[in-house]
Amino acid sequence: MRSEKTLRIHGLIGRSWAMVFASGGYTVKIYDNQPGQSAKAITEIRKQLEELEEAHMLRGQLKASQQLNLISSHDDLAQALEGAFFVQECVFEQLEVKQSIFQDLERLVGNNVILSSSTSCLVPSSVFSKVHNKSRCLVSHPVNPPYYVKLVELVPHPETVMAVMDAAYALMTKVGQVPVRLKREIDGFAVNRVQAAIISESWRLVKDDVISVKDIDLVMSEGLGMRYAFIGPMETIHLNAPEGMEDYMKRYGEGITRLLNSFGPTPDFSGEEAKSVISEMLELIPNSQQHLSARKERRDLLLMSLAKLKKDH
Repeated sequence: MRSEKTLRIHGLIGRSWAMVFASGGYTVKIYDNQPGQSAKAITEIRKQLEELEEAHMLRGQLKASQQLNLISSHDDLAQALEGAFFVQECVFEQLEVKQSIFQDLERLVGNNVILSSSTSCLVPSSVFSKVHNKSRCLVSHPVNPPYYVKLVELVPHPETVMAVMDAAYALMTKVGQVPVRLKREIDGFAVNRVQAAIISESWRLVKDDVISVKDIDLVMSEGLGMRYAFIGPMETIHLNAPEGMEDYMKRYGEGITRLLNSFGPTPDFSGEEAKSVISEMLELIPNSQQHLSARKERRDLLLMSLAKLKKDH
């Protein structure tokens, strides 16, 4: 008998999580506080699963129809939580809303049920501040879209017990995600701190008229991103010197320090300073729904192909 899992769903992340868990053979109950939204999510999930099966990119051992049979929609929260051992919250990034949801959840589930948030920018001590039993709470932050990008950051609340982290890690591994553990909470977690550093310097280089928007994106997509798709920055530097990391730092450490000291202040991402950068981006990709949707679809197809390549290697 499969264990049951409950999702509180909102938008693309919630639907993608539902597909991930169902691909691992778990029963998934979807709940949304807006009547009809969870049923609508099922319709979208059916379409995606069928397309994935046709493209031979469906995750897991079950057929699309079998996975879909594991997913049900609910407009009643208590009903959705029946039998759950893991709850993945996926609502928008508003602290008060998340705090209220977890208060509701705690009243309806037993102390052995793990409470997890998909938040990307709110630390666990804030999200779970109104929960009494914080020992079973954590953040499971995916990278969008989690069905194609398998990394998930597991971030503990200061009171989270190790057994909960171990259980979340085992679950994410079983459903095919690639979990990483943070030893403690920190603003932005790991993914967004690294991403912010890249955005900041890329923005500065464009703003200071060193390089164009198009070309700084090529620096990543045709340069650094090629190897970062398979190895991270630490392994990269370890392999970039004849005798490994220590040798690399002897050769290049002084130069890296010089570069870092030359970086300017944190850019202003709004106002007059931002206008020229935004204008240049809009020349490449207008912000109409038609253009943005087409580029997102392209992104997901490319990520799908990359995920297949990584699986085969």
